[in-house]
Amino acid sequence: MIKISTTLYEVLYVSTLAPEAPLSVVKDIAVRARLSNAARDITGLLIFDGMRFCQQLEGGQKQVLALLERIRQDTRHINLQILHHGELAVRRFKRFSLGYCVVDEDDVLERMEQMDGQPALDAFEGLLSRLDLES
Repeated sequence: MIKISTTLYEVLYVSTLAPEAPLSVVKDIAVRARLSNAARDITGLLIFDGMRFCQQLEGGQKQVLALLERIRQDTRHINLQILHHGELAVRRFKRFSLGYCVVDEDDVLERMEQMDGQPALDAFEGLLSRLDLES
């Protein structure tokens, strides 16, 4: 008998909008991701600062890693860097398949891009209280 893990898994990454991609693709990414994530029981948050993405994904490990690989192959993103990944005790964003917000601070995601592991996760969690999340 194969044991299927019910453990939640999360990935936090940053990437940069490809230079040739128009800003209009960001809305398309969010709209399509909401539908796709809901079908795969993935929840999370996408933050955009006009140039960089920061996204936290949560769900089953297999589903999250498969989605991360699709994102890595997406030509609208460049310089994808995983800041944190691992097991997650409780979903942070269970009320929506993909929350989306824009940050006005030009350097907040740039600073996060320089972090790794727990400091990156702490910075992400600190940013959450300052965001106006659209569900």
